[in-house]
Amino acid sequence: MLNGKKTEKLLACIREGQEMTTREKFNLIVELSIPSMLAQISMVLMFFIDAAMVGHLGSAASASIGLIESTLWLVGSVMSASAIGFAVQVAHFIGAGDFTRARQVFRHALVFGLVFSVVMLLAGVAVHKPLPFWLKGGADIAPMASSYFLVFSFTLPFMMGYHLMADMLKSSGDMRTPSFLSIMMCCLDVAFNYLFIYILHLGVTGAALGTMCAYVVTVVPMARQAMWKSHILALRLDTVRFEWVWDYIRNALKISLPVAVQSVLMSGAQVVSTRIVAPLGNVAIAANSFAITAESLCYMPGYGIGDAASTLVGQTFGAGRRALCRSFAHMTIGTGMAVMAFMGLVMYVFAPEMIGFLSPVDDIRRLGTEVLRIEAFAEPFFAASIVSYSACVGAGDTVRPAAMNLASMWCVRLTLAWALAQSYGLRGVWIAMAIELTFRGIIFLLRIARGGWLAALSPKNSAEAV
Repeated sequence: MLNGKKTEKLLACIREGQEMTTREKFNLIVELSIPSMLAQISMVLMFFIDAAMVGHLGSAASASIGLIESTLWLVGSVMSASAIGFAVQVAHFIGAGDFTRARQVFRHALVFGLVFSVVMLLAGVAVHKPLPFWLKGGADIAPMASSYFLVFSFTLPFMMGYHLMADMLKSSGDMRTPSFLSIMMCCLDVAFNYLFIYILHLGVTGAALGTMCAYVVTVVPMARQAMWKSHILALRLDTVRFEWVWDYIRNALKISLPVAVQSVLMSGAQVVSTRIVAPLGNVAIAANSFAITAESLCYMPGYGIGDAASTLVGQTFGAGRRALCRSFAHMTIGTGMAVMAFMGLVMYVFAPEMIGFLSPVDDIRRLGTEVLRIEAFAEPFFAASIVSYSACVGAGDTVRPAAMNLASMWCVRLTLAWALAQSYGLRGVWIAMAIELTFRGIIFLLRIARGGWLAALSPKNSAEAV
């Protein structure tokens, strides 16, 4: 793998309009993707570890987390989406060589993130008691689910800080710091979970407390790196007085709002999917939850490559290099599909072991293995949708891709899931998922091929050197 100085040199080639060989572009993709893959996998491992530890407390405890899992992803997705609009602007300014305005956007992001996360915290506290019943959970698991979500709500300001700092560092080309700290957070999560679940015997609530403590400890060095040590983003580098510019907020909302709406409706679709699964019983709920957690370990490399795509496309877009934008998009998509095809194979072969790690219950393990193997065949096309979407976001193209994701999820997956669940139970739900992901990947490949995602970058004003 390349070292940091070579990576910075290659990123400088983008800003300076220098030509890049295919090997240099691929090396840059690998250098940015691998740390981001590790970061994405470590984040999922936190949920994986939580689920595994809670799984050994029994099926009721497992079902309580499984019930609200889609809602947790929903809130987390909104946190992440709110940071994207600022991160894309930062990438564009860095690509254009305007580091001062990049730091100004960063300052605005910090203020916005603090206010928004507090609002989300208060909303979470307000709904934590009725939420399990809204999701059609039984009275036997509702108190545990409610307690977990309450603690999770108090984690949100720290989660917001984590996403903001990590996205800003990634936009500047620093993938290593977020990766290292994500791995550290995963290790801390294991330690804190063991303390709260097994030593202090706090059960499901202990798992939530462990995750919160891991975020609290990790966000401090992340903020230190972004705000004080980064050679591009460090606020001490500013030589001009900070002034509030509403255009930065408006531009962030223009980019983030479609992403946030998509996240809400996509996660809302997951909530609807949970409601489809819930009547199938606690075994189906737990198997569905564990299979989703296990599968996420396989598709997180796609999101890691997607992060690289967003950074590279964002900086080349800011530099006005249309041809290089397309080249990086095509190369990252191809890499993502190859990697996730391999991960799909791994998931199919080791499905029994993956589910077995999460639950000792034979019925859960058997059903979870079956549905996980159904999903394995759709992984390459899932990668195509993930990386293509990230490339579009890097170019500031969020409205059409968001609509594509929503139409695919709501019109294809949920319709098929409801219909197939009547006859095939949980297996039908996952067949619907595999069909929908394949369809989504195809339409995103068509979007990239047609070039509409680069419409905001005029060919007249773009530098065509690759």
